[in-house]
Amino acid sequence: MNVDYIIVGLGLAGLAFAEELFNANKTFIVFEDDSQTSSLVAGGVYNPVILKRFTPVWNAEKQLEIALPFYEKIEKKLNITVDEKFVIKKAFKSIEDQNNWFAALDKPRLMPYLDQKLDTNSYSGVLADFNFGNVKGTGRINTNKLIKAYRLYLESENLIHFEKFEYKEIVLKEKSVSYKDITASKIVFCEGYGIKQNPYFNYLPLNEAKGELLTIHAPKLNIDFLLKSTLFILPLGDNLYKIGATFNWKDKTPNPSEEGKEELIEKLKKVIDVPYTIVNQTAGIRPTVIDRRPLVGVHPNNTQLVVLNGLGTRGVMIGPTVAKNLFNHLEKEEALDREIDINRFKNKKQSIS
Repeated sequence: MNVDYIIVGLGLAGLAFAEELFNANKTFIVFEDDSQTSSLVAGGVYNPVILKRFTPVWNAEKQLEIALPFYEKIEKKLNITVDEKFVIKKAFKSIEDQNNWFAALDKPRLMPYLDQKLDTNSYSGVLADFNFGNVKGTGRINTNKLIKAYRLYLESENLIHFEKFEYKEIVLKEKSVSYKDITASKIVFCEGYGIKQNPYFNYLPLNEAKGELLTIHAPKLNIDFLLKSTLFILPLGDNLYKIGATFNWKDKTPNPSEEGKEELIEKLKKVIDVPYTIVNQTAGIRPTVIDRRPLVGVHPNNTQLVVLNGLGTRGVMIGPTVAKNLFNHLEKEEALDREIDINRFKNKKQSIS
């Protein structure tokens, strides 16, 4: 079999790159073994403001300009709805918190997204003594629904193999690469933290941050917005809410833990005061990079091998933008954004296969 590309991994990164290939009528095959779950369990929230520090998200305007039409197009293609619009309400913890909000209103890049008037309403079950700030232009991509539907679509088109990718089967040629009985111009690795096992790209400084979330049933917590406090509370409908998320840099297992559950329960006590029951707990390993930028680019010695990784906690925003940049780099010789190019770590190379 001859194809233009082989994609390894179908989370948000692999999906975004696959769409670029579809749009350009390029042929490809995907390998996915369900070993990485971060995209499936992600909250999927898109928000152009870092509410912990009241600063703009890197490149947010461009990311949203590309991402929102991207998901709208996929919704039409697959006949599904995955983009859920809502307001984010930041619960202020102090007067200082309020003052920081008003200071942020003077920043041109934040002004379009922050309401100047504080929300002084009270919401049943929500603990907030210092009012709320409303963030506009926000929402959530249901990543679990999106990725599962996309995988089914690829399966119906015979474009995906649900099996482990074996690096030892790669055969590099002068202008192509073979894997078992498939020959392609390039292999694009979108493996999440699984890249730590990849002999061609494991020199990159990717870290693993485990994140855990709870889903609770709280009939007396009737909110239709995302509440951001010491954690986030995301309405799912039918009195169900997703609660998250933890950051654990030591535990590298993808399994939910009692420690993660207890951490979320303790934080939740400071945010709501209504009864609830826990109906589910999920966990995933986020691929993160020290400078909080994705890892994108071509292998320094083997130009047939490419990486698209490290989307981090804002993968639904970043993914479509960096996938487009990578595709244009490979097919149209467009320069990669220097902030995402893996060449920024060229002085940190270990032994490269």
